[in-house]
Amino acid sequence: MTALQKATGDAVFKFEPFILHVQCQELQDAQLLAVRSTHCLEVPLSHMGQLMVTEEYVDFLVQIANRKMEENMKRIDRSFD
Repeated sequence: MTALQKATGDAVFKFEPFILHVQCQELQDAQLLAVRSTHCLEVPLSHMGQLMVTEEYVDFLVQIANRKMEENMKRIDRSFD
């Protein structure tokens, strides 16, 4: 919160899930492979140095991101089974 309050530009809270890169020998194999995720989180926190959210809301976002990270780790583990 201290860094956010001192920011002079825009600040964004962002979470992105893992990206799986796969190389296939044949084009037809690549076309059968699709890994998609809607696990992203991107929320503006400040604009031009003006804080747009409360500390409680940032705490809420951190809780959501932590849950998404846990789910992300489960998905990573499943991809190696």
